Amino acid sequence: MKFIAIIPSRYASTRFPGKPLVDIGGKPMIQRVYEQIVKIVDNVYVATDDTRIEEAVKNFGGNVVMTSDQHRSGTDRCYEAFCKIGAGNDVIINIQGDEPFIQPEQIELLKNCFQEADTQIATLAKPFDKDSDVEKTLFNPNSPKVALNNRSEAMYFSRSAIPYVRDVKSMEWLKNQIFYKHIGLYAYRADILQAITALPQTPLEKAESLEQLRWLENGYKIKVAITNIETVGIDTPEDLEKAKALYISMK
Repeated sequence: MKFIAIIPSRYASTRFPGKPLVDIGGKPMIQRVYEQIVKIVDNVYVATDDTRIEEAVKNFGGNVVMTSDQHRSGTDRCYEAFCKIGAGNDVIINIQGDEPFIQPEQIELLKNCFQEADTQIATLAKPFDKDSDVEKTLFNPNSPKVALNNRSEAMYFSRSAIPYVRDVKSMEWLKNQIFYKHIGLYAYRADILQAITALPQTPLEKAESLEQLRWLENGYKIKVAITNIETVGIDTPEDLEKAKALYISMK
């Protein structure tokens, strides 16, 4: 089975314009992400709509493909890129361009999901630490949660804490129930990626602003692999400062 990894990356961002090119330890963030992925996937591309990102990727010797600036999601951008450069690959791995500390072991977990012939889409989740700050983690709407069935498939994703733990004080939920933080990395079989990008938005997707709900609402199955490695996404300038401090501590 052949895998291709695509990193959707755009310059324009409401909360953090130019995010892919911010410096982390002397390298642009997009390079940090790329270098992590190329350790485990041979065929890696950045998909962008901005010539500044294109130039940065070429400068560090990476592969890059230009895509439309009209895409509504990274999944749509991935599919356009795949149509241009992905011929012969069976599975597309969609890596967020703001995850400079993603680990090769996590990508390997995604790849392993496709050893099962019926896997259509795969993603990752991490159990919340039982001793973490409930307000900053479990009840943070910017950190989506996922509920699983006994086949390790997603039943639902939400910005709210799921499931609701009845008869237990909310501040004690983490100590009484396993909750899973969704890590927004995806892998799709090529035919499935083509199909889901043609779907119209759905009511649950619009309500939660989570595109993966569109896939569930249309009957697609999402395999969820469990990782115990914490990821550090960068959504704001404040996140960047935390990431820089983490990079220094890891050296």
